[in-house]
Amino acid sequence: MTALLPALFTGLAVALVSRLVIPPRRTLASRLTRYSVLGRSSLGRPIESVEPAQATLTGTTLQRLFGPPVQGLARTLNRVIESGGEESLLLRLRQADLLQDIPETERIQDYRIRQLAATATGTGLGAAVGLIGLQTTGAALGLAFLGFLVGATRWRARVDKAIEDRSERARIELYTVNQLLAMRTRAGGGVIQAVQMVADRAHGVVAGDLRDAMRLHRGGLTVSDSFQRMAEITPEPYAARTYRLLGTAEDRGTDLGRALLALSSDVREARRDTLRRQATKRRAAMLIPIIGLMAPVMLLFIIAPVTEIVFGITR
Repeated sequence: MTALLPALFTGLAVALVSRLVIPPRRTLASRLTRYSVLGRSSLGRPIESVEPAQATLTGTTLQRLFGPPVQGLARTLNRVIESGGEESLLLRLRQADLLQDIPETERIQDYRIRQLAATATGTGLGAAVGLIGLQTTGAALGLAFLGFLVGATRWRARVDKAIEDRSERARIELYTVNQLLAMRTRAGGGVIQAVQMVADRAHGVVAGDLRDAMRLHRGGLTVSDSFQRMAEITPEPYAARTYRLLGTAEDRGTDLGRALLALSSDVREARRDTLRRQATKRRAAMLIPIIGLMAPVMLLFIIAPVTEIVFGITR
């Protein structure tokens, strides 16, 4: 097993060097695509659907041989780790703002490949440490299993942490955003004008959601449906309440300024309670090392006279 790892790395290095020295040939279709875009688009096919020219061959021999098994293995691993389906995974990636530069049709597969790569890396590092460092089979298997668990759950933990961070940022931003929207509506502007003003001038999680809502509205959805869509995909409950309130105000013409100010007060109170709970937890965590240091010393002071009184042992 120790001789297999150097041979594997040597083979990979030789393959990479040979690919750099002799790059794969381009296909004829990729060479002619740039000249056929105008003709194909004039026949009614959209330009973005025309395959762009590739610098390298897309369907290489390695991809055709190992692509389907790797994708199947990644799909199986993801099915074991993730509890929901593809729609739930897409929603979680959107809430975490991860892999958003990748097309939606390829986003899930890219996430699965990254998850499989992290799993393989963790397993390989654990096995290598056990074989090279400890030089025992049992340690290699144990560390490989530990690396498998860490690598398999790394991307899921990263997504959960990103969702939690974005929810916290949205909760912090909501108080200011609601105040700005309330001032704009009190000054005589409508819901769309107020939201557009904040979306154009502000930055952050909530401002990004408002820009997405305006983009959905310009795409053909009503204002109510646009904000309802944003309320469904946001991970922050107070942000969902704000978006539903904006959609309801546009449809029914309610007093949006007063409702936004009341919602801002609720957000501030919730934020204050969260800070109090965090402060209490951190104060309790600070007591743990103090108790751990003082408890042995106190036990020594208590045990010393007890042994002398009960057993007559003197020091």
